[in-house]
Amino acid sequence: SFWGEPDQPITVEEFTASSGPQHTLGAEADARDYFRLLFPDSLFEHMVEQTNKYAIYRQRRSGKADPHWRPTDLREMQAYIGLNVLMGINQLPDYGMYWATDIFIGNAGFKKTMTARRFEKLNQNIHLCDREAEPARGQPGYDGLYKIRPLLEVVQAKMWEAYAPNRCLTVDEGAIAVKGRFSATQYMPSKPIKRGLKVWMLCDSKSGYCHRADIHVGRASEDAGGTGFRVVTSLVRGLEGKHHHIFSDSFFTSVPLAQRLLEQGLYVCGTTQQSRQGFPDALKLKNVGRLAPGEFFQCQHGNLLATVLRDTKVVSCLSSNAAPGIVGISQGKQRDGAAAGVPRPLPLLLYQEHMRGVDLCDQLRECYQVGRPCKKWWRYFLWFYLNICIVDAFIVLRESRGGAPPPGFGGKQFTQRHFRVRLARQLIGDYQGARGVERASRKRHADSPVEYGHRLERMSERSRRCRNCTNKGLRHESVFGCKICNVHLCRGGCFAEFHNVSKQNIMV
Repeated sequence: SFWGEPDQPITVEEFTASSGPQHTLGAEADARDYFRLLFPDSLFEHMVEQTNKYAIYRQRRSGKADPHWRPTDLREMQAYIGLNVLMGINQLPDYGMYWATDIFIGNAGFKKTMTARRFEKLNQNIHLCDREAEPARGQPGYDGLYKIRPLLEVVQAKMWEAYAPNRCLTVDEGAIAVKGRFSATQYMPSKPIKRGLKVWMLCDSKSGYCHRADIHVGRASEDAGGTGFRVVTSLVRGLEGKHHHIFSDSFFTSVPLAQRLLEQGLYVCGTTQQSRQGFPDALKLKNVGRLAPGEFFQCQHGNLLATVLRDTKVVSCLSSNAAPGIVGISQGKQRDGAAAGVPRPLPLLLYQEHMRGVDLCDQLRECYQVGRPCKKWWRYFLWFYLNICIVDAFIVLRESRGGAPPPGFGGKQFTQRHFRVRLARQLIGDYQGARGVERASRKRHADSPVEYGHRLERMSERSRRCRNCTNKGLRHESVFGCKICNVHLCRGGCFAEFHNVSKQNIMV
């Protein structure tokens, strides 16, 4: 009695809400300014504070001081993130290779910015929360996402504010590739990444902008219908009464969900499973029998329209924004290879056109990964949200400028790769670590030993006495030295002092 013949008019209210980028940046705004809309400087300052706290916490817990650690600051943290962004473009198997002495592998910009040891120490100590204040499991206030909660609160609010949703939106699951064994790892057979961490995403069907991304923390044994209902209603919170069109796949779409969204002034369209609660019995395969290619049946109740269609396989759809009947004819082929027209109802056409927002966002995100594999699960979410902020900032820049590049760009087409390189350069700026400042301040004279091929290099695996210290009556050992002179020398002033003395002896 609930479902009837598909002969009732469908009422779809016009979408009139404002959409697109929501900012007041001027024409001179660059990549860093757009990225700041999603990832503000206050978040960098929070990372600096918590990283320094965590370094002290690790040293106190181990009972010994770390001689190679010094407190970080805002400029160094931004440079560290900039290097991680560049690693996604210039990808090498191991991050230590960026500081290699081989001219074909090593990167001069990385060496100038900071040393490999400093980068490694920042990797070890980077943190987002106060570990000493973290509630233990089972205690009041325990939060499974405590380690990234400050990041989630800031970034999710900024993602929602920077870009007003367009008419058509996509809800789907995203995957984060991980290395290691984590309890939250999920198996997703329909995704390019079969095993990884799952994230529920609400993205714009046209641009791929990610408005919301919620981490999946439930169990794999949960009822799919209940989980899908809860996820969609949570992601579209704040859109009530604006007449958006929500597109989702069979994991989420159900009759109770379509009814709830209609009550909230939202429309839904997506594939569904015939076993879901409320799906019409008349459209189940046991009642419709074997369908011919292109054959379909429909049932209607008010704005709700259920469709079963035979395409390459049997597809069941549920929509509240599409009229019944044949809308278009698409080109297909018969078994003998002859061309034939295949009827297409409107729900399937709308689904095929607009169910692409999350896939488009994943495509932009997977092109250039940020961060390196690690043993801590929360790091993967840190790099995921940082990557999402870069993608969203690029979309905001592209739509704000109507496709025109930012000032100073001399290329023909401004792509995401150009945006990432530009952003990384602006994050790094003119920052140089202690080693970089020392190297930049050196002046290479015509009679410098470096000009004649003398360089401080690793001589052997075993340390031997420094020749310069031995000449002064001191005993120090080093694995480094000068291969031209065939002597071991300490890292520091011994290299220059030894060669200056040798040059003076030659001149005398």
